[in-house]
Amino acid sequence: MKEFVINQFNSLGLAFWVEIMTEIPRCTYYFGPFLTEDEAQEAEPGYIEDIEGEGAEGLHVAVKRCQPEYLTVAEDLGPNFDNPLKWA
Repeated sequence: MKEFVINQFNSLGLAFWVEIMTEIPRCTYYFGPFLTEDEAQEAEPGYIEDIEGEGAEGLHVAVKRCQPEYLTVAEDLGPNFDNPLKWA
């Protein structure tokens, strides 16, 4: 039932997402959706740990309501990058 509510919130742009932007490589990652801001903030440290473990540097983290089209935006790969991680 909770997943249904989260999906409804997400379809309306009301779900919360953890957005992590990195300077090296220049990427933006989205993790979610979450029903509440608190839930997103509780999950945030695990996502940061994973990205830092992959060698990313210069992280900027925000929890916000949004509706990302892609879960990963790799700016270093240019505009012709076919992103397989599109949010369904």
